[in-house]
Amino acid sequence: MKLNNSFAEIYIPDNLEVEKAIARTTHMSIAAHPDDIEIMAYDGIVKCFNQEDKWFFGVIVTDGAGSARTGVYEKYTDEEMINIRKIEQKKAAYLGDFGGVAMLGYPSKTAKSKDDQTIIEDLKKLIIAAKPEVIYTHNLADKHDTHIGVVTKTIKAIRQLDKDLRPKKLFGCEVWRNLDWLMADDKIMFDSSKHPNLASALVEVFDSQIVGGKRYDLAAIGRRRANATYTDSHSVDEVESVIYGLDLTKLIEDDSINMVDYILEYIDRFRKDVVDKIEKML
Repeated sequence: MKLNNSFAEIYIPDNLEVEKAIARTTHMSIAAHPDDIEIMAYDGIVKCFNQEDKWFFGVIVTDGAGSARTGVYEKYTDEEMINIRKIEQKKAAYLGDFGGVAMLGYPSKTAKSKDDQTIIEDLKKLIIAAKPEVIYTHNLADKHDTHIGVVTKTIKAIRQLDKDLRPKKLFGCEVWRNLDWLMADDKIMFDSSKHPNLASALVEVFDSQIVGGKRYDLAAIGRRRANATYTDSHSVDEVESVIYGLDLTKLIEDDSINMVDYILEYIDRFRKDVVDKIEKML
């Protein structure tokens, strides 16, 4: 498969032919950076883990060059960070039994450019080849500009496909801004309790981020535990770990829906709930 960026690489852990490996995909995640998939799309990873009829495929849009760094990585150049993060992503794909991972290798500025079409074309090509049933990506309320660039490009790419080539479900997941603020009926709750050793290992393998100054390993697993406990104040915990998602499927079923208007509906419901609760006490 030929992608637009000459730095792009597709890694298949079990060495199956690339086209065949992509074609077996049932669950896909499209993320901005190396380690985003392991943080936000564990639901897809664990549903496919060691399954013969389900396969997870990851897509990483950017090269991760701008990550924070300290310790042994403090003097690494951007080029060296790109290489080490690519190696770490391959390790995660192997550990997680991925069907494959495509590392598109674009700089963040390209992902954030509203005029760029190259990423959209690559995403279309991969989605057509994979025909996934489910895609996990970033949520539209994420506070990271690159994440917003990726989710909007993902939606644009899917909207340019014929309806029969689109996934059945599209979920926006939490990384840089969690989704616990969503109303209960608006939350998609992904039970991430299974294989806790795998859940931890998938994030811990990104040593350049953890030793480099960001404890994503503790933060990601801790947030999942917190989500499970704080889901309901009047009942005991039913699961040990939860990742929240936002259902974005309507945006790929009806191309006329404005993305801004769509997320504002959720925010407005949250705002109304806050106001109503306070006003009852005044």
